[in-house]
Amino acid sequence: MSEFKAGQIWKYKTRKGEEDSRVYIVQVDNHTKYGRVYHISIDGLNIQNPELTGGVQHQVPHTAVNENALKDSLIELETTTTQPPDISIGYQLWVDSVTAGQTGIFNIQVKQLVQFIEDGVSH
Repeated sequence: MSEFKAGQIWKYKTRKGEEDSRVYIVQVDNHTKYGRVYHISIDGLNIQNPELTGGVQHQVPHTAVNENALKDSLIELETTTTQPPDISIGYQLWVDSVTAGQTGIFNIQVKQLVQFIEDGVSH
């Protein structure tokens, strides 16, 4: 049984300057192809995104990771919540993309995932 559950808010190994960032575990699914999938939201970020007013993205509203990604990233359970961030739009886009065979889940540390997103939006 995993220690990671929906409603948890975790401190994690962040990128420099994002030490106040947190990972919210919003939903946990058992997927036929990917096994246990953790749907997370991340806030407190400083992603350079020229497409946004002000040029900085402070949140990743939804992404999907495996348990190893969490084990390699999370360092301390901070608290739990019964009102996690709303991931419904991102979750549905993920479900549709997985069904179409166009996406999967991340198996890298959360800080690497954040950097991957920044590299994608800043170019």
